[in-house]
Amino acid sequence: MNRYDNNMPFLLKYENVAWYENGTVRILDRRVYPREISFVECKSYKEVVRAIKDMVTQSAGPYTALGMAMALACHESRKLSKNERIKFLEKAEDELKNSRPTTKNRYQKITSRALKLAKDSIEKDIDPVKIIMEDNIKSLNRRYKTMRKVGEYLIDLIPENGSILTQCYGETIIGALVALSKEKNKKFKVYCAETRPFLQGARLTATCFAEEGFETTILTDNMIAYAFENKLVDIFTSAADCITEDGGVVNKIGTLQIAQLAKIYGIKYYVSGIPDKGKKSLFDVEIEMKDPKEALSANGIFHASTKAHAIYPAFDKTPSSLVTKVVTDCGVYDSDNLDEYFEKAKDNSFY
Repeated sequence: MNRYDNNMPFLLKYENVAWYENGTVRILDRRVYPREISFVECKSYKEVVRAIKDMVTQSAGPYTALGMAMALACHESRKLSKNERIKFLEKAEDELKNSRPTTKNRYQKITSRALKLAKDSIEKDIDPVKIIMEDNIKSLNRRYKTMRKVGEYLIDLIPENGSILTQCYGETIIGALVALSKEKNKKFKVYCAETRPFLQGARLTATCFAEEGFETTILTDNMIAYAFENKLVDIFTSAADCITEDGGVVNKIGTLQIAQLAKIYGIKYYVSGIPDKGKKSLFDVEIEMKDPKEALSANGIFHASTKAHAIYPAFDKTPSSLVTKVVTDCGVYDSDNLDEYFEKAKDNSFY
């Protein structure tokens, strides 16, 4: 089967995102990359749930890990009776799709399809692991191919020899921009907000662009107004963990304040991704609260008083009024008018 990860940065190679083989799901540990290239090996689907919750993988990485975990669950349950095996897989599917609440609706599309494939295979006495792994490759190809379409629209919005500011780690859209810029010989600079407390922008996004030859500059999260005021940045762009039907954006914490600053300084904000049918507005999205201790440390080193407290909302909500355009696989749309997108994309499958 052809693959769509050719010419992609190390982080985006399929086996380096998450991969199932011989009773183990192997996940690149993004908590320490690029300082270390280390993989977490999960011997049970529950360990994959924990890895997702602990952000061993993040952004679109869990989409891959979930499918691989369902293959692992089939391996774990191979000696059970048909009825017991199906119950085991139903439990695995439920735990996996609920591993992070803000993106449950996206996760469920992957886990429910894998569960159906597993049930059909078991009823026919076919090995479900092989079937699910074939589907996992198809799913990866579909996502990479779809985000390439998004990238084709987004790259046309970037001024030649201009500069973009990114937030967090946009996974496949970054890969698409890298590949397309090479093909089109388009030049642009990249500024990466560091994205505290997990530093995805500084560690992951900046590494992907820098290793592919882009002039890449990291900004701490409190330098954004300086960059805008001094005209270092032409456009702000981010991916999204959710784009609501009314054009609202849920993305890594800090996106809202960058969008607010962009509005003040006249910087266009282009969000890229696939809008979420069924999420009517930002009120329909639950914000995940993570361990506040993570906000008191960086790279595992605590830097605050033991008497200090913290909070750690993983995401924030940006209203459509702060979004210039929504860049999708079907074109570029006004943030408050996505009806045309949903009509055009009704038969599309991303996950």
